[in-house]
Amino acid sequence: MSLRPDLAAIADMIRPGSRVLDVGCGDGALLEHLVRTKNVDGRGIEIAQANVNACVARGLAVVQGDADSDLVDYPAQVFDAVILSQTIQATEKPRAVLNHLLRIGRRTAVSLPNFGYWKVRLSLLTGGRMPRTSTLNYSWSETPNIHLCTLADFVDLTRECGATTVEAHALSDKGTTTRINPARLTDNYMGPNLTAQGAIFLLKKS
Repeated sequence: MSLRPDLAAIADMIRPGSRVLDVGCGDGALLEHLVRTKNVDGRGIEIAQANVNACVARGLAVVQGDADSDLVDYPAQVFDAVILSQTIQATEKPRAVLNHLLRIGRRTAVSLPNFGYWKVRLSLLTGGRMPRTSTLNYSWSETPNIHLCTLADFVDLTRECGATTVEAHALSDKGTTTRINPARLTDNYMGPNLTAQGAIFLLKKS
């Protein structure tokens, strides 16, 4: 089974044999891929019981938990890599969650949708209603995303949390990824903050 493009990019960032925690691991597709292809010591935390059950059925070490409340229980630097894919915008306290991820792991991989994407901006401008895209495909009243941000906003948050970007990749609406300079993400007009549908970051504590 092929991985979602952002998950494939994250998988490429993970070193073989690493100790990995996947936060909000969904049905375990990425974690299973990493265990099978990179021989990682993989653990997961997932809020939905149905997904936890699916992970356990795959033979994965996954527990039910909430990123907003349960990361505080993990010791510092206990994992080589911590993963948070398409989830930070759905947390109640993104800053606290990111700080915990940076504390728990030597490296932190985060993927997120970009509310600054040009199609989102155009849809809001011309339609006057909350836009919907393939990565933000919910009505405003049903969306789990409570802290939508642009890539520039996220870069600002990483700096405020004392993180350094090791590498970053822009995600196109065609599912391709391109390595980018994080400094360009603050360019609202010509850079990836305008043209990327989402992005994947590999971070470390400064």
